[in-house]
Amino acid sequence: MSKDTIPTLVNPEWLETRLDVSDVQVLDCTVYLQAGSGEKNYDLKSGYDHWSEAHIPGSQFADLIEDLSETENPEYPFQLPTPDVFASAVSELGVSNDSRVVLYDTVDQGNNNEWAARLWWMFRVFGHDQVGVLNGGWPRWTAENRPISSTVTTPTSANFTAEYREELVADKEDVRTQIEDSDACVINALQSGDHAAERIPNSVNVPAVGDEGVLDTDGTYVSDDTLREQFSEVGATDADTVTTYCGAGIAASSEALALHQAGITDVAVYDGSLSDWTADPDLPTEQGE
Repeated sequence: MSKDTIPTLVNPEWLETRLDVSDVQVLDCTVYLQAGSGEKNYDLKSGYDHWSEAHIPGSQFADLIEDLSETENPEYPFQLPTPDVFASAVSELGVSNDSRVVLYDTVDQGNNNEWAARLWWMFRVFGHDQVGVLNGGWPRWTAENRPISSTVTTPTSANFTAEYREELVADKEDVRTQIEDSDACVINALQSGDHAAERIPNSVNVPAVGDEGVLDTDGTYVSDDTLREQFSEVGATDADTVTTYCGAGIAASSEALALHQAGITDVAVYDGSLSDWTADPDLPTEQGE
């Protein structure tokens, strides 16, 4: 089979016909958020155990908690790792700069693709464009009776070299400037109720999930035309700069993917998002409709 460009949104049929192609690497990047205890709002649990029991044949598990986030004194949850750490982690998973990478997660239909989209954004930040997200994730794959496996294999290490793209990453100083810039569009990917409760001033709202979100009821992204309409309504299609944020940068990554699918490709994600913004007492927030 000749090598073709990987789509941003990968349909199950596209992937199934390429499972045995040597340069196609499939990664499960599931993280489970569970109710926390004490002062913690939530606990994080790796999806490794579930992946080891059942997964897309030939896939590997990418650990976003331990291997693909900053773990030494992070400033906020899931802080972007350094280029060297990222390159080392994905190399160990068998990914090279020549790989076509398909990402998926196994959470549930209502939250499909967010963890996969997070790693999709990270690959692009570190210079790799041959990467796509399985549209609908594991729920769709299994619903369509696609092949599954319980065989855990050790990947052959590859050589991935990272090239950092700073334009795809925003920090609080970037966002502070953008919310005063009429040519910039800062999009909150949280649901409308959360947006009303607390948000970065002058930001607009397109939810990643839930009512009027970028996901359809079947767990796949809505049509490209619908995405373009959603983002046009908040001014993103005419903006010079577009940045997405959420609570910690996960839903914001899914929003960035949706914007990319709609043709708005140079989108930055505010890494740390509200977790970072609200930790600074000098930065304002606003509430209300």
